[in-house]
Parts: sequence; structure tokens; C-alpha cells
Amino acid sequence: MVLKESLTRHGFTFESDTDTEVIPKLAKFVFDQSHDEEGDVTFSQVVMEVMRQLEGAYALIFKSPHYPNELIACKRGSTLILGVNELSGQHNGKPFPDVKALTTNGKPKELFFSSDLCAIVEHTKNYLALEDNEIVHIKDGSVSILKFDHHKEKPASVQRALSVLEMEVEQIKKGSYDHFMQKEIHEQPHSLTTTMRGRLKDGEVLLGGLKEHLKTIRRSRRMVFIGCGTSYNAALAARPFVEELTGIPVTMEVASDLLDRQGPIYREDTAVFVSQSGETADTLLALDYALENGALCVGITNTVGSTLSRRTHCGVHINAGCEIGVASTKAYTSQIVAMAMMALAIGSDQISTQARREAIISGLSSLPSNVREVLKLDVEMKELASSLIDSESLLVFGRGYNYATALEGALKVKEVALMHSEGMLAGEMKHGPLALVDENLPIIVIATRDACFSKQQSVIQQLLSRKGRLIVMCSKGDASAVCPSGSCRVIEVPGVADCLQPVVNIIPLQLLAYHLTVLRGFDVDQPRNLAKSVTTQ
Repeated sequence: MVLKESLTRHGFTFESDTDTEVIPKLAKFVFDQSHDEEGDVTFSQVVMEVMRQLEGAYALIFKSPHYPNELIACKRGSTLILGVNELSGQHNGKPFPDVKALTTNGKPKELFFSSDLCAIVEHTKNYLALEDNEIVHIKDGSVSILKFDHHKEKPASVQRALSVLEMEVEQIKKGSYDHFMQKEIHEQPHSLTTTMRGRLKDGEVLLGGLKEHLKTIRRSRRMVFIGCGTSYNAALAARPFVEELTGIPVTMEVASDLLDRQGPIYREDTAVFVSQSGETADTLLALDYALENGALCVGITNTVGSTLSRRTHCGVHINAGCEIGVASTKAYTSQIVAMAMMALAIGSDQISTQARREAIISGLSSLPSNVREVLKLDVEMKELASSLIDSESLLVFGRGYNYATALEGALKVKEVALMHSEGMLAGEMKHGPLALVDENLPIIVIATRDACFSKQQSVIQQLLSRKGRLIVMCSKGDASAVCPSGSCRVIEVPGVADCLQPVVNIIPLQLLAYHLTVLRGFDVDQPRNLAKSVTTQ
């Protein structure tokens, strides 16, 4: 606002209320002022002065008629990727050793800028992820990288190595599916397999990214799980078994709320940051806060080379593959599995939980086949969606391991079907939500077999006695146990280890949200007002 007011006083007019419009007008103001005072001014000097004035996160590309054959890109906080492709046909996919090699071999190149690796995979696999305050200057075909420093007038030249993208073009195409969200839901048997590949061996969990820090984590006074949206829900699903297997207390924090409260983080804490993209603004700011307070920081992310993976001390890549639909599906289930493996690795020194660990590892091995089985409910979920199409609200009750499932299922319906939905803790039903129950409001109750099963049976009976319109999710063979009168709709899912049941249980709710969205005529992959990676506060 300060910059906008200043530019307005200098005669600039604005056509929108966006922060983005301020930046090119600030650049024009800097150019005019420098040109009047000093005569010639370079393009990089203009951009660096703009960077000096800006606060917050951004990724920018500058092009100007005043500087033909030049382009400058810079970033702070947000993601910016430089992709490089050699056009001669003799490169054979081999990586360039570094940025200097781009201009020394004399062969024609294509250069791409993107905020996401998925966007460049069909053009090249050679890329460079820019660091904060780095500037890429392209002039007459030559490429240079500079490091901007607020305290220095001249930037330093830096040399950066290129990386090779391990992704195939098929991952960013819909194939035989109508939407990316549909494709990503049905990819989950495969994505879960890749999440676990090479990490489960001979009844043990091997996580190379955590190996050097396991002893420190075991000595923590508590673990703090920090995330936003779906990633927060995945961490919430993991909390019960992390506490059970490690014996370490776990607290949950929504990243923005932790920052608002300036909640206490101690040197003896392990802070676990969960983010699909690894670029979520609130999560990264919370990471800065935790680092300042001396906590060990662990990252759980789907994006190799992301800011989160670079700035945490250690972590686990979930390897779920490229996720393009705005509403996260396969990343959610892979995050839960990755955190299950993390809990198994941290607790592997405890003899008292050995039998439990072995049962969970066995359950992990069979999880992809169980997910494949539950995906057969697709047609049934489409029929259920057609019966809910005119409903204005939806309640989802869960408890124990499946409280997170209730929150995530409701979030999916909210995100893509644009229908009011609430995930609620079933134990809180009598403390207010019960007043909403009538014969018109659809209510989903998650009642699969675990330690809370009998309590969920009681909840179902109380809702039925008030003529609730119930949809009950239960383990196979339990239909008569959860709904003896046959007066409610039942969704039967395969039974797995109780702590892994949320991975199976969320899939019918993902399918329901997808079909509701299609039937209601809304955009599945790009819901209104939402972005895949939230890079602003």
C-alpha cells in the first residue's frame, strides 16, 4: 500500500487493486528516475532496485522494450524454475554440468521459466531451482546468475549446477480419464507403492532422509506437526500412531495460527512440516519461526527441490508423483503412509511395540491391493452423489483414527463440489451438532472396526432415533452390526490395520466429492477461488 500511494503521488494511475500491478509501475518509476539522474542504467540495476523496495514473497520475470534481447527473472519465497533444452539433437538427454555450460558450447538452447516442474517436463528434464534473491539475466543468448544482497550495491555472480528431472510426460496427461482429479484418485494403488518402494525391507523401515537424525528425534520432549488444509489433516491422521509407536507427545498446529499466536517452540522440540508442494507460504513462515527457535525441523513433501525440502534439517519425500488437480487426493494418502513409516523408524528401538510394528508393516505391504479393492466402489459413489445433488449441507462424523478422515472428506466436498460440509468429532455430537439432525440433512458416519467401534454404534443409534438421514461407512461384513434395522445406506470397505484404515476410508469420500462436482456442473480440477500451491498468506 505504501508503494502504491507513493507511485500515485508521482502521477501513476492504477487499473486494478492487485499488488502485481504495482511492480511494473515501480520498475518504470525506477527506470525514469535513474535515467534522469545517471543517464544509462542497466536492466539488472533497475530490477535490483525494485527488489530492494519489495517485501513478501514473489517470483517475477521482467521484459522491457528499453532493453531488447534481455530478460530478467528473480524470486523470493515463491518457486521459480529455469528449464534448459538443447536444440541440436546431439545432447541425448545428458545434463548440462552447470549454468556456465549453457553459453560456452555455442549450441542453440531453449530456456523455460515455470513455477512448477510439472510444466516443463514435456519440454526438458534439465532444470535449475532458483534460490531466494537470485537473479537470472538472459542477454543476447547468454545466461548469468547473480545473487542480490540488500546490503551491497553490486550483486555477486554465482555458479549453479543443473539438476535432472525424474518425471515422465505421461504423468501430466489425463490419459483415458476425464479429469486429473479422477486420474489421481485411481492412481493411488500405484502412488502408495512408489511411496513405500525401497523403504520396507525384511520387516524394517529404511528412511535415508531421517537416518542421521533419528537419535535426536527420539530425545525430543515433543513433536509438533505443522501444516495447512489437506496436509494438516494428513498429520492429524498420523498423530495417534506416532504417539503410540514413539512414546513422544504430539501437538498439532495450523501454520497460520502458530504464527498469529507466536506459540512456544523449544530447542528440545522436533517440528514436522507437512506440505504437498513444499512451497506453502504459511508453512514456510512457520518453518522460519521454528528454525529461529532452535527446533529440529523435518519436512514431509511431494516435491523434490522445493523450498521446504531445502530448508529443513531432514525429511521424507512422499514420491506420490505429480499432482495437478487442485484438490489433493493421492498426496494425502501418501503423506499418511510416509508419516506411518517415519513413526515406525523412530520407534524401532522399542521392544514393547515390536509386535504392533510388525502388524503395521504387514498392513502397509497389502495396502495398495486394499485401495485397489475400495476403488471398485466408484459406481456406488456415483449413485450416492446423484442422491445428494440437491442437498445444501453434509455432515461427516468420525473419531479416533478417523476424525481426520471426517475433516478431509468434508474438505474435499467443500473444495470441489462447492457444497457446505463439516467434518465433526463424533464425541462432540451432543455438544451442539445434534440440534441439526433431521430427516433431510445427509450425515456420513465413519464406523470401521477399531477401538472406537462400539462408540460409533451408539452414535448411529442416537442419530437414527432422531430420524437422521444416515450414510454409514463400515468394514466389510459389518452392515448388520452398524445398521440392524436396515434404515440407513451402508458403504462397506476392506478392513486393514486400524491405524492405516484412514487411507482406505478416505477414498470413497474422494470419489463422492468428484462425482458430486461433475453432477453439479462445476470445474473439478480448478475449483473457483482456489490455487494448487498457496504461496501467499
